[in-house]
Amino acid sequence: QVQLVESGGGLVQAGGSLRLSCAASGLTFSNYGMGWFRQTPGKEREFVGAISWTGRNIRYADSAKGRFTISRDNAKKTVYLQMNSLKPEDTAVYYCAADLYGGIIGNEKTYDYWGQGTQVTVSS
Repeated sequence: QVQLVESGGGLVQAGGSLRLSCAASGLTFSNYGMGWFRQTPGKEREFVGAISWTGRNIRYADSAKGRFTISRDNAKKTVYLQMNSLKPEDTAVYYCAADLYGGIIGNEKTYDYWGQGTQVTVSS
């Protein structure tokens, strides 16, 4: 049974930082590209960034460039999203997703498995 479990969300002031983690189980983690998405009520889920299964390629949405960093630790079967200089508009539920032999695709339909999400709230 595949599970992706996000953690690290919470309430932070604008300008602050958070590091989200996504721990995977039930799959060969090193074979999966990992993506981060976010969603606010009433809006479609939005691509944040992704790291390829090889770890060599990383892609960010324009909204994340220069502020967010994605990394992965295959030994721990975990992908991270370091978020700095947070803004109120970053407030959302953040999801991680896994894509078998995936690259850095921003289309959520390509992802095979999803976590349950973690809430990030940035106060002004």
